[in-house]
Amino acid sequence: MADSSPRLPLEWIAASLKRERTRAGLSLSELAKRAGIAKSTLSQLEAASGNPSVETLWALGVALGVPFSALVEPPVSSVQVVRAGQGPTVASEKAEYAATLLSASPPGARRDIYHLRAEPGAVRESEPHIPGTVEHLIVSTGRVKAGPVGEEVELDPGDYMTYRGDVAHSYEALGPGTTFVLVMQHM
Repeated sequence: MADSSPRLPLEWIAASLKRERTRAGLSLSELAKRAGIAKSTLSQLEAASGNPSVETLWALGVALGVPFSALVEPPVSSVQVVRAGQGPTVASEKAEYAATLLSASPPGARRDIYHLRAEPGAVRESEPHIPGTVEHLIVSTGRVKAGPVGEEVELDPGDYMTYRGDVAHSYEALGPGTTFVLVMQHM
């Protein structure tokens, strides 16, 4: 009886193995030794040939210190696009202010990127974030007054500022249609 189960493209596995082996700084010989497989088997897998078993890939994942899924998941494009108005957006209850998440912090990194829009009227007051948080703000359109309480600065389009986000701080639109990018870096 023929095996009718779907097969993973060998190119995915080959690219993942090369990427993770390079990231770990291991030679073909060293990785094969650590995984308990023949160097020729590993060489074939990195050349997108051969027939990898679950056991072989699992042993390679353990030797590389990565989950099995890192070796078999489809490649992710290095270019990610969030079209204006299409990202997950949460509005404030106390000010004309909405935050759209552009990029959540991936594992190992500790930063989030938001696109914010605000209208004049109410000040958006923010409680301190987790200790070590630093915010980076770049104004796109309009004008904004932002920063830690008592140290707020008025910014114009193209202006950049950074400040501690683990203290009380605020954002206030000074002109209609104010938009800015906010990067929250968690140390």
